Amino acid sequence: MSRYTRPLQQLSRSDEPSVGGKSANLGELLAAEIPVPPGFALSTAAFEAFMAEADLERTAEDALAAEIRATPVPAAVREEVTHAYAALAEAVGIADPPVAVRSSAVGEDSQQATFAGQQETYLWVRGGEGVCDAVRDCWASLYSPTAIAYRARLGDRAGAAAMGVTVQLMVDADVSGVMFTCSPVSGDPSMVAINASWGLGLAVVGGEVSPDEYLVSKVTREVVRERVHAKDVQYVPDAGGNGAVRVDVPDHRREMPCLNQAALNRLVDVARRIERYFGCPQDIEWAFARDDPDGLFVVQARPVTGLAKKAEMPKAQSAMSLIMSSFGAGPAKDP
Repeated sequence: MSRYTRPLQQLSRSDEPSVGGKSANLGELLAAEIPVPPGFALSTAAFEAFMAEADLERTAEDALAAEIRATPVPAAVREEVTHAYAALAEAVGIADPPVAVRSSAVGEDSQQATFAGQQETYLWVRGGEGVCDAVRDCWASLYSPTAIAYRARLGDRAGAAAMGVTVQLMVDADVSGVMFTCSPVSGDPSMVAINASWGLGLAVVGGEVSPDEYLVSKVTREVVRERVHAKDVQYVPDAGGNGAVRVDVPDHRREMPCLNQAALNRLVDVARRIERYFGCPQDIEWAFARDDPDGLFVVQARPVTGLAKKAEMPKAQSAMSLIMSSFGAGPAKDP
């Protein structure tokens, strides 16, 4: 049995202390037969082995990020990660498949604290070595100034700093976004609030575009409110195969709604299923694949706690930006 990695489909809520909230929630989504990109989780034991081997446990917390990025990943951890990545490649039938490498801190995406926007995600990573480097950068983000300050504000609720990592097959998103299974403003449980933009969510996170906004009845599927914004830029996979690049949205799509009624219906149906499964309001990240009109995927779900506890959020960022941040916290570049 692998010591440091486990397939997402083997995980459940009970695994949260060992793999972090994000990975555990994805395992639950798969158990609920929600369409989730395949992947694997790296446990907190890998992080602990790294810290112990590098003798970083006595380093001052505010100096750890730079130290971590300068330290090699332990050979045993690297071997397991590259093996798990090779197994994923074989399962999906793609050589060096592009993956998202996403931080999954212990306590993250829980009902006690979201940790939204505090740790990093790296998109469109290829190759076993590339995944290992991105994993190490996720570990380093546990000690960014904002993450340290966030834990300080939470106090005892934050618990000890520990980081798992989620590795998921990338979705080449034609449209991506987030949705809440209640109104994020009023808390109305009969509504699903949906935000959407072209491509990956980086343009929204960076404030380069305003996403389209929809408020849809859970019961009737009626669109109660729709606000379509001009979306001039989007982020797509780099032609070189690594990372994402910003490109102009074709003129005819800039003021076109991202979602039609059929797509909204599908999103509401998935939102209802996820909320029913977890038993509480959820905020959900999703994407429609570019080359598959039926390819709706959920890449994350967590309780709607961040909106109710605004004091826990950095003041400089909106709630929506924080939730969108895990779509694209990693590096991107202009073409």
